[in-house]
Amino acid sequence: MSETPGTLFIVAAPSGAGKSSIVNAVLARDPRLCLSISFTSRQPRPGERHAEHYHFISADEFKAMVAAGDFFEHALVHGDWKGTARQSVLPQLMAGKDVVLEIDWQGARQVRLQVPDAIGIFILPPSRGALEQRMRSRGQDSEETIRLRLAAAREEMSHYDEFDYVVVNEVFDDAVDEACAIIAGSRARRPLQQLRHKALIAELLAE
Repeated sequence: MSETPGTLFIVAAPSGAGKSSIVNAVLARDPRLCLSISFTSRQPRPGERHAEHYHFISADEFKAMVAAGDFFEHALVHGDWKGTARQSVLPQLMAGKDVVLEIDWQGARQVRLQVPDAIGIFILPPSRGALEQRMRSRGQDSEETIRLRLAAAREEMSHYDEFDYVVVNEVFDDAVDEACAIIAGSRARRPLQQLRHKALIAELLAE
C-alpha cells in the first residue's frame, strides 16, 4: 500500500462527444495514469477488441457478477449493462496509481458514494448539430439507434453539473490540453502534497 493514495478521475459524456478519443490521448501523454477497462453486455462494434476497449461478456455473466458484488459501479445504458469491477480500481488506488474511469453519470453517482474525493470531468460537444454529425460519421449505427442516442444525449448532458470540471470538445487538441491540465492541477491539491512531501514540509517549518 502506498503512503499517498492515487486519485480517481471520472470522465463522462454523451455518446459521440469524443470521450474515448480524449481519454486515449491523455493516457498517451501521461504515463502516471492507468485506465480501468469496463465490462459490458453489448456486442463489440467493428474494430473493438476484448480486454482492450471493454471486457465483453453475456448479460447472464454480468448479472452473476452483480450478484457476487464484483462491481464497483454498474448501470443499464442504452439497453446494455456496463460496469467497473472492484479489482480494476481499488487495488490500484491503494498502490498510489491514478486511475481513469470512462463511465456515464449513473455510474459516477455510485462511485462518488464510495470515493467522495474522486475528480469528475464531463465532456460536452460544441453543439447538438456537431454531436449528431459525429454519431453519423462513425457509420456503425442504424438510423433508429442514432435517433435513440440523440434523445438520450440531452438527458445525459443535463447531469454535467454533477461533475467538477467541464471540457467542451470543439477543437480536439485544446480539449486534450484542458483535460491534462485538470489532472495536473488535481495532483497538486494540498492534502496530497502534504502526504507526498511530509518530510520536506517538516524540515522547512522546523525551528
